[in-house]
Amino acid sequence: MSMETPDRAFRPFGADADVAAIVEAFQTRTLPAAAWTHQAHLAVGLWHVRMLGETGAMDRLRDAIRAYNTASGIPNSDTRGYHETVTRYFVWAAARFLETAPKVGLAALVDMFLAHPLATKSGIFRFWSRPRLLSVEARRGWVEPDLAPLACPDAAANALAVDARPAAT
Repeated sequence: MSMETPDRAFRPFGADADVAAIVEAFQTRTLPAAAWTHQAHLAVGLWHVRMLGETGAMDRLRDAIRAYNTASGIPNSDTRGYHETVTRYFVWAAARFLETAPKVGLAALVDMFLAHPLATKSGIFRFWSRPRLLSVEARRGWVEPDLAPLACPDAAANALAVDARPAAT
């Protein structure tokens, strides 16, 4: 998944089982690389945060994404594959979203998250400049935002806003 591709509308998930199938295929490393889209990344990430909490999800996803990439023939290098800052940002975004999300089924929850401003590909660039986020340093480890501190975009969620350094290990 490239951060350089534009935001786009997603086809809503039809059922909780659709999300569960993506999560399982990711976990078993059988998800086709072409299906490892931004939508799939966020569905998998939200599921992990919902099940394991922010720190547990980050711990699991860091290793699981690297392993999935390797199994899919995607190198984890200074230019491709796993990106620590991006992953931690989207885990943080999922956790902030879940703090105020309604009690709905998994598919509806993922669809709502996909529509949230923090979940768009462009949303991350509210906090980081492209050069900083796309740097080797940011790919290898956490780098602080250089444009704005992490905070939820709406007033209600901003009460929960952060100092937040996303979950570290």
